[in-house]
Parts: sequence; structure tokens; C-alpha cells
Amino acid sequence: MRRPELDYLLSRILEENPRTSDINFTVGKSLQAEVDGQLKGVCHDLGIDKLTPYHTEMVALNLMGGDRRSVQHLLTRGSCDISYYLQGRARFRVNIFSQRGTYSVVMRQLPTKIPSLEELKLPPVFKEVADQKYGIVFVTGATGSGKSTTLAAILNEINRKKAVHVITLEDPVEFVHPQLKATFNQRELGLDFDAFATGLRAALRQAPKVILVGEMRDRETVEIGLSAAETGHLVLSTLHTVDAGQTINRIVGMFDLEEERLIRIRLADTLRWVISQRLLPRIGGGRVATLEIMGTNLRVKEAVIQGESEGKTFYEMMQQSKPFGWTNFDDHIVGLYTDGVITEDTAYAYASKRAMVKRGIDQIKSARGEKTTDIEGLKIDQEYFLKMS
Repeated sequence: MRRPELDYLLSRILEENPRTSDINFTVGKSLQAEVDGQLKGVCHDLGIDKLTPYHTEMVALNLMGGDRRSVQHLLTRGSCDISYYLQGRARFRVNIFSQRGTYSVVMRQLPTKIPSLEELKLPPVFKEVADQKYGIVFVTGATGSGKSTTLAAILNEINRKKAVHVITLEDPVEFVHPQLKATFNQRELGLDFDAFATGLRAALRQAPKVILVGEMRDRETVEIGLSAAETGHLVLSTLHTVDAGQTINRIVGMFDLEEERLIRIRLADTLRWVISQRLLPRIGGGRVATLEIMGTNLRVKEAVIQGESEGKTFYEMMQQSKPFGWTNFDDHIVGLYTDGVITEDTAYAYASKRAMVKRGIDQIKSARGEKTTDIEGLKIDQEYFLKMS
């Protein structure tokens, strides 16, 4: 397989499945695309019922081209990350990895158009995030939950409104931002810097106002990120955590026990927003994002420093701060159910606290005059009652 043949294959997959998010090449399986969160076989007419080790190796070599660094990483570390551009059609974030002596390839499609907050239908509070002057903002969630897209929309808002210097440190560069009101310098791991910590340390000498760190992977990166936020920079980054509480615990857990108190105080002083995301299947096809949004106030700062306690959990603080645009996952999920965007089963499946979601849905059903239980025909056994009397 040569590169033109690979490009033709990728084009065919995207034509057949316009909502493709990932393309998967795995030995022993057919060509696969992930559409609306589900893997499905594609391009059956090409006669490739099962990919062979030769197929996946050729795909990997064509994707890497002459990139010696990627080849070296694949051979020495067992995997490598690269970006790939399908001319005039799509951009991909690619991971090539070895498994049981063969190679597998996963290609995540990246939107070529930078989304706006309005196009993503994100709440108005996201404009407040973009208006921050300094501090640290975390966008968290599982792989493929839309973190990069949300951050791109926030940066796009900054780009349209502020004449500031923005530096991004990414692995790889996903959204290429145009030079509008802001000045963008986008650096890629492996090509422009060798580790997030060193890239972030160098960024402090490059006079940025806004710094995007692709991922806070280790203690050193977190420590430098906190220092940047303390010295007047706005730092945006991601973590693979499921909610606000776990985000705080993950950061604190990167440090030794004797450092915990100091880190909690620094984090309380610099933290501005924690935004967590999950993608849910939408009624009628496609997916919809459900959000957890937590800002900072005195109660949040106290919980960051002292830790959560009964009656003082981040979950409850988000619930009580709805007027300020905050929300927890469960309240947002109930809202999506109310609007007819997701099913009841989906709401329960993705809930943080199933009992809270069930209570909210029961209230909605009751207001609509619908049944809230399947139990019917209950009545008092009068004879038993008389006997007991």
C-alpha cells in the first residue's frame, strides 16, 4: 500500500461515514470506523475481510513517512503519536502501537474548522472562562470526550477578542488557529520541545499571556503550571479525570505527603475553573456533551485546602451555585432528558449519582402526569387488617 492508496482508503471511509470520529486498523479485524461511539466495519466492497500484519505495518509506515523520531519511538517505546493531513479533507491525530508482535493504528479525526462557543452550544459561562486574566483552568474527561474541541473554542473566543500572545504546547497540534486579534505560536511535542515541563518552562520566557498545555502528565508540569498561573498567566490544560473532585485529588496526589498542604494552598489560590465532559448518545443519532462546571469561591477554596467533608462537597457546591452558571453532571443530565435530547436509560447509565438523577426524572414525569413507577394495583388487605386488630 502506497500513500495515495492510503489517502483513497481514508477518503472512502469518510464518504461512507460522515460522522466518523476514529478509524481503527487492527490485525484480524476488518477496516473499522467509530461512528457515534460505536465501532463498525467499513468498505466491505474492497474485499479486506481481515487485516494482516503486512497491511497494518504498511499503513503505519506510510503515516510516519520519513519521520525518524516517530519510527524510533515506535521501536523503543512501543508507540508513537503523530499528526496526518488528508489533503483538502481532514486532519488526524494518530497513535501507532505494537501489540503481540504486530502493529495497530488508531486515527482520531480532528475538525478542520475551529468551532465557536455558539456552534458548540456551550453555556454562556464559557465566555467568563475566556475572559480570565490569570489563573489555571482544567478541562477534564475521558479520551474522546471533546476536551480539545472545547479548549479550541475557548482559545477561538480569546483570539477574536483579545490582543494577547498565546502559546500552545500540544501532542500533536490539533487545531491550527489563524492569526486574528491574538498572536498564536503553536508548538508540537517532539518537533519543537521534548517534554511538556521543558516546553512550559521555556514558555515563561516567551512573554505569553495565555498558555495551553496539552496535558498535565506529571508533577513537574503541574508545578510549573501553578507557578505560571501565580505570576499572572492564564494556563489552560487537560486531565483524564471524571469530575471536579477527582481532578483536585489527582493533582494533589502527584506530590509527596509533606508537600500536600502547600500544594492545596497554591491550587486554591490559582484555580479558576474545572470543566468536566462526557459524551452521551443522542436520541436520533449522534452524541451530545454533558458538562460539569465548577468555578471558585470561598467555599470551594476552603474545600480545596481542607478537603471535602460532609455537607461541603464539590458536588453540593456546584448544585447550589446554579445561578452563577455552575452545574454538576447529574443536573445537566436531567436537563438533557427534560429537553428530549437523551433517553431515560442513557441518563441513568451516565449519572454520577443515579438516585439524584432518578429523583429529578421522577419530578419531571410527575409534572407531566406520567407514571413514575411500574408497580400497580396495590391496595390494603382489609381482612388481614381486621384479623390483626
